[in-house]
Amino acid sequence: MKKFLLATVGLAALGVTAPALAADMAVKAPPPPPVPIYSWTGFYIGGNGGWGSARTCWDDATDAFGVLLGSEGCHRAEGGTAGGQIGYRWQNAGWVFGVEGQGNWADFKGSRVSLVDPTVVNHSHVDAFGLLTGQVGYAWNNTLLYVKGGAAVTNDRFDRRDLATGIFLADTGDRTRWGGTVGAGFEYGFSPGWSVGVEYDHLFMGRKTVDFIDPAGLLFATNRISQDVDMVTVRVNYRFGWGGGGSGGGGLGGPAVPPRY
Repeated sequence: MKKFLLATVGLAALGVTAPALAADMAVKAPPPPPVPIYSWTGFYIGGNGGWGSARTCWDDATDAFGVLLGSEGCHRAEGGTAGGQIGYRWQNAGWVFGVEGQGNWADFKGSRVSLVDPTVVNHSHVDAFGLLTGQVGYAWNNTLLYVKGGAAVTNDRFDRRDLATGIFLADTGDRTRWGGTVGAGFEYGFSPGWSVGVEYDHLFMGRKTVDFIDPAGLLFATNRISQDVDMVTVRVNYRFGWGGGGSGGGGLGGPAVPPRY
């Protein structure tokens, strides 16, 4: 009988202390929510500004009678540029593919004294350019590195002036020049839809034959002028996100859907 009473008391005590022990047990915290993945997929539009330098070489100069005079030397035309770009990117895992069109105003100016005629100064001016390029890059969440390449077009003007007086002698008028471009860039997404970056581009504009016409409308001289352009620009883009989120893509201009666990 004594053993039975002791067992009963022990069970009763256990029943009283069990809830307290359960209350003292640590509650397992839920896992933290997954970090959203930034998506580069979508249409975007933006602006850019920076600095550029066009190297021009005036070769194979001939006079109005077709007499070969020789090379007149090379010089750089430098200055500022500003413009805009529009494009589309598609992201698949870390890889980002895109296409972009860009148009810029420019003020790349330079001159040098002719090596053929030291009384004449040759002037170069690039006042606009456009790029149509494809892109391939790799993204680490909201950081993107990419390379690009495609077609380039510039609007140029070349003229000759008298060294002593600055009097205009002849020019080529506005000329459109087609070539190619390659470049590389870095871009950082600092908020949903918005990104900022820096880009370097090199334009291969080739060698073209141009005629210089004097104020009377007569042929003054002919040159074969080669041109290459280097530019560094800072860019700001806004991505609309139209066209879906790609692989793990996000909504309208926002981050991607969090990954599943």
